[in-house]
Amino acid sequence: MISFESDYNNGCHEAILKRLFETNDERATGYGLDDYCASAKVKIRQACGKPDADVFFLVGGTQTNATVIDAMLKSYQGVLTVETGHINVHESGAIEFGGHKVLTLPSHDGKMDAGELDQWLHDFYADPTYDHMVFPGIVYITFATEMGTIYSLAELQTISDVCKSYELPLFIDGARLGYGLMAEGCDVTLPQLADLCDVFYLGGSKCGAYCGEAVVFTKHNAPAHFFTIIKQHGALLAKGRLLGIQFDTLMHDGLYFKIARHAVELAIRLRDAFIAKGYKMYSNSPTNQQFVLLDKTTIARLEKDFVFEQWFPVGDLMNCRFVTSWATSPDDVDALIAAL
Repeated sequence: MISFESDYNNGCHEAILKRLFETNDERATGYGLDDYCASAKVKIRQACGKPDADVFFLVGGTQTNATVIDAMLKSYQGVLTVETGHINVHESGAIEFGGHKVLTLPSHDGKMDAGELDQWLHDFYADPTYDHMVFPGIVYITFATEMGTIYSLAELQTISDVCKSYELPLFIDGARLGYGLMAEGCDVTLPQLADLCDVFYLGGSKCGAYCGEAVVFTKHNAPAHFFTIIKQHGALLAKGRLLGIQFDTLMHDGLYFKIARHAVELAIRLRDAFIAKGYKMYSNSPTNQQFVLLDKTTIARLEKDFVFEQWFPVGDLMNCRFVTSWATSPDDVDALIAAL
């Protein structure tokens, strides 16, 4: 079986595996206080052009979202996102479990519209009874989105401007940040993204690492005692060196972006083949996630040799997701194209 199920069903990039093996017999201080984590933080700060940024390593995406959002909100505040936002759909209510409401806006191919955000905030504060409501405390978007789409620099700028006008921090979920930045037509650089938000994370779990996410508070603005808050949420890895070594390797010589570009290039080949063979795409994704509408007969035939996800029905068809990763080979894509 050839898998297009997800971008985290392989182990890790061979360069990471090599370094983990080479350093296995070393003794290192725990909880991310080791030299490898220190080195990785320097490289991350350099890559995003933020020498004073606060950088922390957490284990997984859901833990990261829940920990960051909880740490940045007061007890009476919630988080604003789109209806398809990962925290609203695919995290089992982790944010609400932590005591904060997810406040939703319409989704436009997975993206938030700055005008609708501004109108929502205006209407909230125009309501004389807002003291009885859950206050908006942070804005959350993903790059790339759940539907594989990306924001343009202009779109990010306008969302950032709205957040600043209401003094709300902007949090960018970067679980697939590498694939987003390397996407076809992306006009956003990592330093520009860091300029426009208050906190984001570099996703490792989906971009070549065994596990791990690197949280970056771009303005030296980490909440007080964030290290302790991470531990409260069960997101602090005792053997923190495992995360440090992985990110130190990924950020060396641009490996993170090279392997993300590889996945995107294969995904675009696959997308173009779907279109050329007459299939309809659900969204116009320039990233490593491709969504195509398939009938039951085609799904049954492809499932004999390929693994992919069925997301939700669209009329008589099913919206199916095919995901490439750093580990996908050209032969994998060729086989699927031939099967179409």
